[in-house]
Amino acid sequence: MFAAERRQLILEMVRANGAVSLRELARVVQTSEVTVRRDVRALEAEGLLDRRHGGAVLPGGFTRESGFPQKSHLATAEKTAIADLAAGFVEEGEAIVVGAGTTTQELARRLARVPGLTVVTNSLLVAQALAHANRVEVVMTGGTLRGSNYALVGSGAEQSLQGLRVSRAFLSGSGLTAERGLSTSNMLSASVDRALVQAAGEVVVLADHTKLGSDTMFQTVPTDVITRLVTDEPPGHDDRAATELQALADQGVQIAVAGGAGAGHGAGQQGLDAAAERRGPRRDVPLPGQRRSHAPGAGGGAPQLRPAAPLSEAQGGRVADLAPRRR
Repeated sequence: MFAAERRQLILEMVRANGAVSLRELARVVQTSEVTVRRDVRALEAEGLLDRRHGGAVLPGGFTRESGFPQKSHLATAEKTAIADLAAGFVEEGEAIVVGAGTTTQELARRLARVPGLTVVTNSLLVAQALAHANRVEVVMTGGTLRGSNYALVGSGAEQSLQGLRVSRAFLSGSGLTAERGLSTSNMLSASVDRALVQAAGEVVVLADHTKLGSDTMFQTVPTDVITRLVTDEPPGHDDRAATELQALADQGVQIAVAGGAGAGHGAGQQGLDAAAERRGPRRDVPLPGQRRSHAPGAGGGAPQLRPAAPLSEAQGGRVADLAPRRR
């Protein structure tokens, strides 16, 4: 494929999806990430797209939301690894909320094996993934169906969450930065996600590395409310993603990186190690969930809150050795 053909295809993918990772672009155009990065730089110089950490987005500073068909084919391997790792934080008999998204849908498929679990969700995709799980109770919000992501939104969804109290919320979004936290491109979706957060003692964000550093219009979860980020290993050349992870850790977010037993030797780990060397001796990362305080819910039926489950090697990932820098 000639350079002009490659760049036209790259441009069409970004226009169709809003944001595409370099890894995905290289796979589709059947070339190396180095070549794709060079093509993206050329297209950025013409003002046709903007570069972001490990990918490309529509020009203008804010990524727009893609529809479900496009999202379901983006970063599929990364989403699978993140879902595998995140499922290990869910305990038997727990009550949780799970927001809408393709990554949370992958998580729901794995939660079907957790006995005694109660899942509250506004996502038809999450509910469908758990529909035949005999030992999992699914509670759906009310609301108006938003067809682009098969989620229930609006005042009906928000009102149905009032008075709810669960141990953890698992959420995804369109972008994540240390400055603004998790964000999304749709006002109605953002409002429901904020209501989900209010119902939870801890907040776990699921976001692949292409969302790190991306900023979208509506903030859903401020950084200081995020307990843990579950992400995949950024490519070794993506120093900016490693820097963003360190910035999140500096604000007290626990970082769990999916990547299997060999994660410590991956290219992305080199960037994390470099960040760790720059910050000096390690200090323990405080559990951000301890910073939050909620008034007890009405009635005696609220589930008991427990600290975030520790990560074991058997869960196929690691907690990154990132701690807040000394002031």
